[in-house]
Amino acid sequence: MTSVAQPRTSGRQSTRRDRSAHTRALFSLALSTDSAAERRELMATVIEMHLDLAHAEASRYRSRGVPMDDLRQVAALALTKAARGYDVTTGHDFLSYAVPTIRGELRKHFRDHGWMIRPPRRIQELQARINTAQAELSYLLGRSPQPVELADHIGECTESVIEALASDGCFVPASLDHPTAGDASTTLGDLLPFEDNEHRAAEARLMLRPVLRTLCERDRRILRMRFCEGMTQREIAARIGVTQMQVSRLLTRILGQLRSGVGELPPR
Repeated sequence: MTSVAQPRTSGRQSTRRDRSAHTRALFSLALSTDSAAERRELMATVIEMHLDLAHAEASRYRSRGVPMDDLRQVAALALTKAARGYDVTTGHDFLSYAVPTIRGELRKHFRDHGWMIRPPRRIQELQARINTAQAELSYLLGRSPQPVELADHIGECTESVIEALASDGCFVPASLDHPTAGDASTTLGDLLPFEDNEHRAAEARLMLRPVLRTLCERDRRILRMRFCEGMTQREIAARIGVTQMQVSRLLTRILGQLRSGVGELPPR
């Protein structure tokens, strides 16, 4: 097998730049070799190099009612799928293709095995199409696609895409009787705080702040009128010069965008 120089390391892991360059070299060798056995060995090396990434993505969904071992297996299989489908000649980084693929497969697994409240069939089917589109567009754009881009890609209206995105995450909750790590006498229920509206409001503001910055001024204004000033939809409609039905649709879209944005935030 043709040798490939190992990436420079810092501690136990290579830098992202080194790993990216090494990955590209492995894919280039796999593309140029005529040996099926060598190609399989090169792909196995790529998968092994990025297995920690797949496990990290699986860890984002821990404690949501699906066994961690299952999540890791799904993520590893998705990584293998990404390695087989990646085209090094596009010039895009492997991770820009692999990460959306892994996340899409994890979400699909949750839809099939972890629903607490099962949404309508059309929403489930739309979510499957959205996950495929997310992987494709992330690969082409080099970033996560916006709902309007997803809608255009799959030929659906933006409102339907936002509705499907907002429904993504109705999973089976962990039991409150489940013991915490390292302390069999303490359950998850024991760790829940007493009802504290001020604390919950402060936490909600902290989580929503970075997502609110992505909204346009009009959307933020509608949210202020509805939830800070307590205005009705009819009053908001009169204030901004639209119908009450339009306000209802605007609020549905905005709240869906907020749910989607909060779901993409990295775990704290």
